[in-house]
Amino acid sequence: MFETLKYVKFLGEPPVYDLTYNDVFMAPNRSAVGSRQNVDLTSTDGLGTPLPLVVANMTAISGRRMAETVARRGGIAVLPQDIPTEFVARAIARVKGAHPQWDTAITLAPTTTIGEAMSLVQKRAHGVAIVVRDGAPVGLVSASEFENADRFAQVQDVMTTDLTTMDPDASPEEVFNTLAAQHQKVAIAVRDGRLVGLMTSKGALRSALYTPALDPQGRLMIGTAVGINGDVAGRARTLLEAGSDVLVMDTAHGHQQKMIEALQAVRVVRDEFAAQTGRRILLVAGNVVTADGVRDLVESGADIIKVGVGPGAMCTTRMQTGVGRPQFSAVLECAAEARKLGKAVWADGGVKHPRDVALALAAGAGSVMIGSWFAGTHESTGDMQVDHQGRLYKESFGMASARAVRHRTMNQSPFDRARAALFEEGISSSKMYLDPARPGVEDLLDFITSGVRSSCTYAGASNLAEFADRALVGVQSSAGYEEGRPVSASW
Repeated sequence: MFETLKYVKFLGEPPVYDLTYNDVFMAPNRSAVGSRQNVDLTSTDGLGTPLPLVVANMTAISGRRMAETVARRGGIAVLPQDIPTEFVARAIARVKGAHPQWDTAITLAPTTTIGEAMSLVQKRAHGVAIVVRDGAPVGLVSASEFENADRFAQVQDVMTTDLTTMDPDASPEEVFNTLAAQHQKVAIAVRDGRLVGLMTSKGALRSALYTPALDPQGRLMIGTAVGINGDVAGRARTLLEAGSDVLVMDTAHGHQQKMIEALQAVRVVRDEFAAQTGRRILLVAGNVVTADGVRDLVESGADIIKVGVGPGAMCTTRMQTGVGRPQFSAVLECAAEARKLGKAVWADGGVKHPRDVALALAAGAGSVMIGSWFAGTHESTGDMQVDHQGRLYKESFGMASARAVRHRTMNQSPFDRARAALFEEGISSSKMYLDPARPGVEDLLDFITSGVRSSCTYAGASNLAEFADRALVGVQSSAGYEEGRPVSASW
């Protein structure tokens, strides 16, 4: 027999202590959902993105490339608060100007050196760059063209000129079939003689499986972080005018007076913008881990509450301060309170496997925010590096670390910056290795969505609202968790 606790059904008696994702499992229900492809993963947070996934507003992770790629597959990325407003506005404009289906290509001039080209192609999982002259594609290069080539030679000396060009309105199936018939790696979309974008065979398959996250004008969606210090109202107004689809009021301790005052100020700006344009932009605020925190932020104007203190891979808050809460229980309580108030939560941090995303959604999260898991991908903002064993990695760091604080206080005096950097609650440098099996963020999206869709079918849910209502959760020991882990070699 199970009991209902805050909208979640527990298998047996609910525990009196708080739970992490590792502490719980889901039991299967009788299901009439025949295929995981029949599951609707539209977020229940009010944004209505086709995927309930948000890229965390971390400087080492979320940038224009990440935002474009994730939005094409149905999620949304949030640009960090540390970036100057004018740069954020330019990034928003470029994302909004990108094609919703065709990837924005890395472009090179014919005279670009091979050495420079080699560093640029690593910024895309497909490893291809297009050589253009006066906006028209004239060739392409990839790692295979660079083999045994002089780094100071020019790409026009080694580029492939046998191009597969297509109309941008071609369907994903047409692209896939054309590439298969011509044995080509990428198709290039051209309109009026100018490059629009490119698509690989796998990209064509993904375009048929995923629905992009689009704004009312049919452009890719993107979010931006505001923070709670400085001229928050002015920054919010600029970001809204630039086209941001959601504003995130973000600080480590979201249940504080300064957050409430900043949120109230931004709400006024948002409401004025809505009255002028007819566009209502949702406000996200956090982070909190209690029902009281949810209530206070909702009363101050938040539409979505960001939940999580200390579960992130780059965060040292719990070990330094003792403050925080196991994430599954935090999401459970906060989601229940938000639902009572007609609002939603984002589960922020602590997810390392697709199961964790599913459990956060089962606990009632409207979307799940992911940071460090996406840091080790081609699309994250950091430069690709190689360790002594030849393994590819990128550096990541926490947003309360000394490194992030130095960046955030760059306009202050050297003394004030140095003093602020003495107090950190985060890791300043961590190697996030690329998984050879899943080096791109789209590979991880495939991995996550496949797992979450299957979780829904096990629960007998055809959408995420049903999933949160039908999920049957049990508590397990650490040995129970270990039993479920696969092994890559015999024991």
